[in-house]
Amino acid sequence: MNFSQWLGFIILSISLYILWQIRQLLLLFFTAVVIANGLNHLVKWFQNKGIRRIYGILISVGLLLTTLVSFFWLIVPPFTQQFPELIQLVPQGIEQLIISLQEFVSKLDPELIQDLPNTQEITQQLQPLVNQIAGQGLSVFYNTLAIPLSLLLLLALTLMLLANPRPYRQGFIRLFPSFYRQKVDNILYQCDEELQGWLLSVLFDMIMIALLSFLGLLILRIPLALAQAMLAGLLTFIPNIGYLLSVIPPIAIALLESPWKSIIVIIFYISIYQIQIHFLNPLIIHKKVSLLPAIILLSQLFFWIIFGVLGFFLALPLAVVGKVWFKEILIADILDSWYPK
Repeated sequence: MNFSQWLGFIILSISLYILWQIRQLLLLFFTAVVIANGLNHLVKWFQNKGIRRIYGILISVGLLLTTLVSFFWLIVPPFTQQFPELIQLVPQGIEQLIISLQEFVSKLDPELIQDLPNTQEITQQLQPLVNQIAGQGLSVFYNTLAIPLSLLLLLALTLMLLANPRPYRQGFIRLFPSFYRQKVDNILYQCDEELQGWLLSVLFDMIMIALLSFLGLLILRIPLALAQAMLAGLLTFIPNIGYLLSVIPPIAIALLESPWKSIIVIIFYISIYQIQIHFLNPLIIHKKVSLLPAIILLSQLFFWIIFGVLGFFLALPLAVVGKVWFKEILIADILDSWYPK
C-alpha cells in the first residue's frame, strides 16, 4: 500500500477505536433518537391540527412527563408495597413446584426420586450465584448514581433533536458521498417508519398485557395481582424472554394455593398472548416489525455483549434499524448488483 492508503487505514482504525470507547454515549444518543422519533409523530399530528410546532413540542413533552409522573404517583407506590411480598412468595412457590414434581416422579418410579436433587441441594447449587449477585450490589449502587445525570442528558438530547431535527439529519447525510446521499435519506425515512411501527407495537403490547393480566389474576383471586400485572407489562418490553419471565411469578404464587390454579394461570397467559398476537394487534397496528424470532434472540445476545444491559433492552430497535441498513446497503446495493466478470 502507498502512503495515502496507509494513512487512510490508520485514520479508520483510530476512528473505530474511538467509536468503541464511546459506545455507551452513542447508545444513549440512539435512545434519544428513538424517543424523539416517537414524540415527533405526535408533534406532526398537532401541526396537522393547526398548532405551531413549538407548542406541539411543549404539549407532547408535557404529555410524556405527565404520563410518567402519573405512573410513578399512582402505580409505583402500591407496586413497591406488593413487590417485596412477591419476592418472598415466588421462591416458596418454586419450592412447592419442586416438591410436587418429586412426589409425581416417586409415584411413577420410586427409585428415580433418589437421583433427583432435593430442595437443599438446589439451594446449595444456587448459593454461589446469589453470593455473586450480592457481591456486585455495591458496584451496581455506585453505577446507579450516574442514572440521574444520564436521564438529564437523555432529556436534553431528546429536546434538542425534537426542536430542530433537520440539521442533525442533514449533517448525518453529508457524512456520505454526494452520489449516495439520496439513498441515505431514503434509508433514514425507512428507519423512521420501522421505529414508529415498533414503538406503537411495544406500547400497545405492554398496556394490553398489563390490563388483561390484572383482570385475569383478579378473577382467579391470585394474590398481588397489581404487582404481577405491572411486572408482566414491563417485561413485555423484552422480546421472547419477557413473556416467559412474566408467567413465573403468578404460577409460583398459584402453586401455594392449589395446583389446579397454576394450570389455569398457564392456560390464561397462553390465551392472552394468542389473542393479542392473532386478534388485537392486527386490528390496532397495521404495520408491525418483521423480524424472525431467532434474529431477535441473537440480536439481544449480540447487543448485550457490546453495550451491556441497556443494549439488551434496546436490542429490538437496534435490530430494526440494523435490518434496514443491512437490506438497503449490503443486499440491495452490493449483493443484488454483484455480477461476475
